[in-house]
Amino acid sequence: MASQAAPLTPSPATVPGSSPRAALALANVLYEKNGSIAYVTVNRPKVLNALNTPTWTDLKAAFEDARVDASVHGVILTGAGDKAFIAGADISELANVDAYDAEESSRFGQGVLDLVENLGKPVIAAINGFALGGGCETAMACTIRIAVEHAKFGQPEVKLGLLPGGGGTQRLPRLVGKGRALQLILTGETISAQEAYRIGLVNEVVPAASLIDRAETILKQIMANAPIAVKFSLEAANRGMDTSQAEGFALEASYFGICAATEDKKEGTSAFLEKRAPKFHGR
Repeated sequence: MASQAAPLTPSPATVPGSSPRAALALANVLYEKNGSIAYVTVNRPKVLNALNTPTWTDLKAAFEDARVDASVHGVILTGAGDKAFIAGADISELANVDAYDAEESSRFGQGVLDLVENLGKPVIAAINGFALGGGCETAMACTIRIAVEHAKFGQPEVKLGLLPGGGGTQRLPRLVGKGRALQLILTGETISAQEAYRIGLVNEVVPAASLIDRAETILKQIMANAPIAVKFSLEAANRGMDTSQAEGFALEASYFGICAATEDKKEGTSAFLEKRAPKFHGR
């Protein structure tokens, strides 16, 4: 969660060197596609891309479209401007909710981030500034997190008399360990991108000018592999985190067997033996 932000006037984030086509007309989120990549940009820079109900709804619509569009093989999620990825909840909205509405809002946000985490396609968070509260939670739901050098992370909800409501109490311990997660959650402290990298909260820290390029490079590396294998690798890792190790092993073996029956497996192994690049078709 974040305090209400002062107005800013940065330009919306753009996708370098692309000619994307609009897929949906959304009020608070830009949603564009270029080739097999979908770009989702939270577009409320005047309030540091704070999350309110319409923004959550727009995010849900964008990721639902990316999930069902077979031409989309991966997503890059970022924030408009150069100050914030997502600075947290919109406090002007949050201040007026009662207990029932707060629980419903929490469940809705958790559902949107579950969609992001379990999209079946890789989602790269390109974190271009503040990622606090719901912004940190949104980043944690993504497959991989790339941050600019000036990015800041935290779960400051306790300073508002609340606790993380978008999955932060569950994803943060899984990413950085229970002890460090509880320190961040209970103190509400904000940490630098460098500290976030040190504890494993982000995968890489890069200069701001390289952020989208680096996110695209990683995504293209993933998308060069067999789509079904990528999908089941994601599902095995995500579902396995919520089971015992033995159950995780069984799940992994099952998915290994499914992948072994695909045309992509035949193509991948043949290409390796023939010393050529594979041509995967997602079958």
